[in-house]
Amino acid sequence: MHEGRFAVCVDFGSTFTKAALVDLDDGLLVASAEHGTTIATDVLDGWRACLSSLAAVDPRAADAPVLACSSAGGGLRIAVVGNEELVTAEAGRRVALSSGGRVVHVSSGGLADRGVDALRAARPDVVLLVGGTDGGNSEVLVACARAIASAAWTGPVVVAGNVDARPEVTALLEAAGTPYVVADNVVPRIGVLAPASARRAIREMFLAHVIGGKHLSASPDFAGMVQGATPDVVLTAVELLARGDPGRRLPGAGDVVVVDVGGATTDVYSVVEPPELVEEDGGAESEGLSRDVVGPSAVNRTVEADLGVRWSAVSLAEEARAAGLLDDGEVPAALAAARDRVEDPAYLPTDVDDAAFDLFLGLLAVGVALRRHAGRAQVRFAAEPGRSTGGARLVERSGIDLRETSLVVGSGGALRHAPTAERRLLEHVSTDGGWQVPEHPRVVVDRDYLLAAAGLLAAEHPEAAHRLLGSLLTPLR
Repeated sequence: MHEGRFAVCVDFGSTFTKAALVDLDDGLLVASAEHGTTIATDVLDGWRACLSSLAAVDPRAADAPVLACSSAGGGLRIAVVGNEELVTAEAGRRVALSSGGRVVHVSSGGLADRGVDALRAARPDVVLLVGGTDGGNSEVLVACARAIASAAWTGPVVVAGNVDARPEVTALLEAAGTPYVVADNVVPRIGVLAPASARRAIREMFLAHVIGGKHLSASPDFAGMVQGATPDVVLTAVELLARGDPGRRLPGAGDVVVVDVGGATTDVYSVVEPPELVEEDGGAESEGLSRDVVGPSAVNRTVEADLGVRWSAVSLAEEARAAGLLDDGEVPAALAAARDRVEDPAYLPTDVDDAAFDLFLGLLAVGVALRRHAGRAQVRFAAEPGRSTGGARLVERSGIDLRETSLVVGSGGALRHAPTAERRLLEHVSTDGGWQVPEHPRVVVDRDYLLAAAGLLAAEHPEAAHRLLGSLLTPLR
């Protein structure tokens, strides 16, 4: 028997707890197991069942170190408080999403009494406080900090705004006893988005305050196992898959999109290098594109809370109908089956027809979620003085241009258990209407939940994580 180094990687999901025993020397999956997430009792009950299954396959699982991520109990809820909606509040929203959280509230321009009430009503786990470029306006940021402090806010706050305001902001929070951590400004200057420091700070707050605060387990072992929020960990894996690790000469696959279809949400991750805008004579940019005041990011994540295949199955069917992905004749049956799943989120398909409908719902979620993430390109003509028609041709783009993406990865139980998922994943995805969705990608499905495992291993065992991802894409190995 090979006596190497091993680790158990665990993902505490909203519906299922998944575990994988990984050989760290070879970067190979040795065994895997899953069990329904035991929210009603203790999340470690489901984990122990997984460990028992792993140990039955390979006894070395019993003594292997454990690394875990979690989205159980609703995952990480983030509120963003910022200055201007189109600059720092939008930048904060992007950072929050890339940090593995679901953005439940965004406010801009200050926090009056009603603003604090709205913030409380959103029940965030973490508040991301942003505002102002470095050396710029600090009044709104300080006023927001004062409002949070005056409200006796007890939840954790990540401060990632104008560095000139940092001493006054932290003094206010310190005096109020509000837990906080300081990060670099997410918008140090106009046109620049710097998310890395704030993303690390949100992870720190998640581990220090949120995991224990959700009371998912009576044992301190749970908090000791968890390394981060599942979406944050998965995004780490997507970055490694796309970019590799040049310092260790580990190659990447190029632009990558991952669509993770879950019971409550559908998440889309993309690592796509944004095109450089080339300025033409007179300063106008090609095709009428203008520079984003926040700045484009190569690493993005969107969370569609109305596109799950269990808790939000009805809204998924309704959104698919609105998008033209469901024929009129399909709507009644789709809505009826979706309602059954909403009433019983733990439902598992019992026959071939039910399993086929689960896949059908998953494919609809992929179609709608990819459209929302990618946005579209639309042509319009700018009006010119003295002319009623015509003018300069402008291309207006929204979202993230995914057309040249080389790899699309599907994830989630609805896709994992369907043998035809690779072939059908993009059947509801089309560029018709200007949608900037992938045009000719390679399509694979993460059938063994390798992305979460690779993300957990990436920091300490990057070579093993990279080899594990090679199971998805052979040329990486």
